[in-house]
Amino acid sequence: MVMWVFGYGSLVWNPGFAYDARLVGFVRDYRRVFYQGSTDHRGTPEFPGRTVTLEHQPGSTCWGVAYKISREQDKQTALEYLEVREKQYDEKVYLDLYTDSSLKIPAVQDMMVYLATTNKEANQNYLGPAPLEEMAKYSTSLTSALFCLN
Repeated sequence: MVMWVFGYGSLVWNPGFAYDARLVGFVRDYRRVFYQGSTDHRGTPEFPGRTVTLEHQPGSTCWGVAYKISREQDKQTALEYLEVREKQYDEKVYLDLYTDSSLKIPAVQDMMVYLATTNKEANQNYLGPAPLEEMAKYSTSLTSALFCLN
């Protein structure tokens, strides 16, 4: 069985795992926001850096890249890598990828997506919304990822 992983932030340009195919597309009813705090690779516990996550919002779209992983060993390696890389995200969901807004049938079904929830018990690093100037002050990735804002 094939595994698909959706990247909507740094996974777009730096997946860090082997894959068989790469497909540009979007998910429906989600938008990209810089609401997740990172205390390991983008900040410290005292000054968390901001990273992107997805927020459910009906009618929105979020573009990104889906990676197809077929070989069992590559899937295992990718999962192990992603569980460390995405450890500050508290939810793994399965969404559909579309490549054409006029189509009703997705190009990929049930691709794995890591995201952060607003649940402060499960996700102690959730920062939430803030003015753009404030987010930019505390985010090393914000300026390089401004193209991601919807």
